Amino acid sequence: MSGHSKWATTKRKKAKTDVARAKAWNKLIKEISIAAKLGGGNPDANPRLRAAILKSKSQSLPTKNIESAIAKGTGANSGTEMTEPLYEGRGPAGIAIMVQCMTDNKVRTVAEIRNIFNKNNGSMGESGSVSWAFTYKGVIIVDAEKYPEDQVMDLVLEAGAEDMSTEDGVHEISTSPEAFDAVSKALENAGIEMMSAELSYVPNDPVKLGHDDAVKLLKLIDKFEDHDDVQEVYHNAEIDEADMDAE
Repeated sequence: MSGHSKWATTKRKKAKTDVARAKAWNKLIKEISIAAKLGGGNPDANPRLRAAILKSKSQSLPTKNIESAIAKGTGANSGTEMTEPLYEGRGPAGIAIMVQCMTDNKVRTVAEIRNIFNKNNGSMGESGSVSWAFTYKGVIIVDAEKYPEDQVMDLVLEAGAEDMSTEDGVHEISTSPEAFDAVSKALENAGIEMMSAELSYVPNDPVKLGHDDAVKLLKLIDKFEDHDDVQEVYHNAEIDEADMDAE
């Protein structure tokens, strides 16, 4: 499994500037509000909301912001009707990319996403053109230096996790979407802190990139993540941490 690549990407997101963090927080708030609007404000009865809260906490979104986003979502006037299109395409070196958006205007968003692809060594494809290269699953990261492998593995496998690997100082736990909630709750109940927890499109066969293509891809990802309608960007590239730092 692509644990190293996933955790390196997570660390890169955490290390961004305050301005970038504020933009990331806005995306988290949007997701919490939509999840609360669609499924109610009780995370125990709304798995999507619970997943959004777990992800928000792992990115240090303050509790008051989470509570405010839930209140907004469950309020009578909770905003414009939103849709959640998923756009697919190719990046540098043919890397598969999926861009998850949340928008009130799909016509505007699809044009702008296509433009980002075209201007940054990429091309947008049809629905289904690259999604076969990914599996939708839960990914949970736990600090391996704080929690022994046996302790965590026994717990998560009993709760329904599919797999766990330990590398680069972290345990990466993989679950089906259906088991994600049970596994994350089991960790919480055992007092094990999660460094990251989210439902994600994970590449089936990561593709190793050289330095030049890695830098091009990271610039493309940054362009997507700067767009207000983009919630998440998924890709099947394996990138050295040195290239991430140099970018």
